[in-house]
Amino acid sequence: MNYIVLDLEWNQAGDRHNKDFGLPFEILEIGAVKLNRKMKVIDTFDEIIKPQIYHSIHYITTKIINMDKTDFENGRPFSEVMEQFLDWCGRDYVFCIWGTLDLTELQRNMIYYGMDELSKGPLMYFDIQKFFSMTYEDGKLRRSLEWAVDYLHIKKDIPFHRAYSDAYYTAKVFKIIDSYKPEIEKYVSYDVFMIPQNKRQEVHANFRTYSKYISREFPDKNTAIEDKEVSSTKCYLCGRNAKKQMKWFSVNGKNYFCLAICKKHGYLKGKVRMKKADDGNVYVIKTLKLIDEEAAQEIRDKQDKLRLQRLEKRHSKKERTD
Repeated sequence: MNYIVLDLEWNQAGDRHNKDFGLPFEILEIGAVKLNRKMKVIDTFDEIIKPQIYHSIHYITTKIINMDKTDFENGRPFSEVMEQFLDWCGRDYVFCIWGTLDLTELQRNMIYYGMDELSKGPLMYFDIQKFFSMTYEDGKLRRSLEWAVDYLHIKKDIPFHRAYSDAYYTAKVFKIIDSYKPEIEKYVSYDVFMIPQNKRQEVHANFRTYSKYISREFPDKNTAIEDKEVSSTKCYLCGRNAKKQMKWFSVNGKNYFCLAICKKHGYLKGKVRMKKADDGNVYVIKTLKLIDEEAAQEIRDKQDKLRLQRLEKRHSKKERTD
C-alpha cells in the first residue's frame, strides 16, 4: 500500500449572487506526493486546472496562492486532470491530508462533473494535522502546516500555499511522525461526503481511547436517537454493554450526551452529533470515551443546568399567561 499525500487549491464566487451551490469551491490545482510503506517518495503529481465555473479568481485565492487568472489559462479541465490523477494513484493507497476539507471538496467536484464516486460510503483517510496534535500536543489543538514545519525544524526550501508545496511539506511532517510514533496510523479518519446508505455501509471504528460510529440516514432526529444502534453504549475495550446512568439528552438539538458505566472499565461519555444530509435527512456521528469521576460529574451538571433552564422557562411562560 502507498500513501497519497494530497493538497488542493480552489476558487470560489466573488459574491453570493454568482455562487453555484452545486459547487461552492472549484478546484484549481492538485498536488500530491506518493510515499511507499517505508516513507520513501516514489513519485509526485502537480497539475493546474482551468476554471470552468468561476472565471474570475477570488481576491482571497489570489492573495493566498499568489496566482491570477492568466496563470490558469493553460491548465486542463478538471475531469481530465482527475482521471490522470486517479491513474497515478494506483489501486492500493490511502489518502493523507492536512485537516479535513480537501477530500470533501475533491469528491464534490467529481460528482459535479459526473465522475464516479471514490467510495460508496465514508472514505477512510489519514489526517496528518490530527496526527501531529496527538503526537506532540493534546490531540485537540489544530495547528497550521507551517507551524508544524517550524516546530519540527523542517527546512523550508519551497514556498507554501501551492498544492504541491503543501503536499510536499505534509509528507515531510508525516514521515517524522511515523518514525517517532508509527502506531498513530491506527487513528484513521473518515470523510462523510458519501453518507452510509444502509447498515452494511455504516462505520464502526474502535480506537485505544475512544470509539466512533457513523450511521446511515434517518428521517429526523427523534427517529435517529431512538435507533437501537445509535442509542447503545457498548464499551469499546471489552465489548460489554455499559449501563446508562443518564439517558441521552440534548442541550441544543444538535449534540446529545449520555453517561454510562462499564462494570470493568468505569464511566463512558457518549456524544452524538446530528448531521444534516443534502436531502434533508439526518445522520449520526457517535463517539464513546472512557472518562473519570470529575468528567462524569460535568455531564451530570450539564443535565441539571438544562433541567433548571427548562423549569425557569415554563414558570416564566406560566406567569405571562396568568
